Amino acid sequence: MRGVVQRVSRAKVTVHDRAGNDWVCGEIGLGLLVLLGVGQEDSEADAEYLAEKIVGLRIFEDEQGKMNRSVQDVGGSVLAVSQFTLYGDVRRGKRPSFDAAARPDRARQLYEFFVERLRAAELRCETGRFQEMMQVDLVNEGPVTILLDSDKAF
Repeated sequence: MRGVVQRVSRAKVTVHDRAGNDWVCGEIGLGLLVLLGVGQEDSEADAEYLAEKIVGLRIFEDEQGKMNRSVQDVGGSVLAVSQFTLYGDVRRGKRPSFDAAARPDRARQLYEFFVERLRAAELRCETGRFQEMMQVDLVNEGPVTILLDSDKAF
């Protein structure tokens, strides 16, 4: 499982539906935007690992200006957005292959489990809409962006 975690002062996800309407489905102020990709081999243990890592990730500044506080410490929220393209592989050309991404039914199950784990940690967690065309608006503070991988590849 892969995550791109961005420290934000605000973020929102807008869904563009088939009828041509736009509506905001998730919005936060101070907190973390998490783009989450689920791989074929991923399990609930991978989702648990990433959720735990994100809950405790110390990337907010303390009184001395050091990154030493977590999203919980600052009273922030999380906006979790499913993004299978994190498993795009372009090593063999210029058109990405998504063979390593989980099938949609399994990816949805693990994405929802991940969100449940964040909420169980008493974090407010908003979401995008799984398998929908979305627009993500954010203000990345710092900017701070962290890459996470449950296989610890980076």
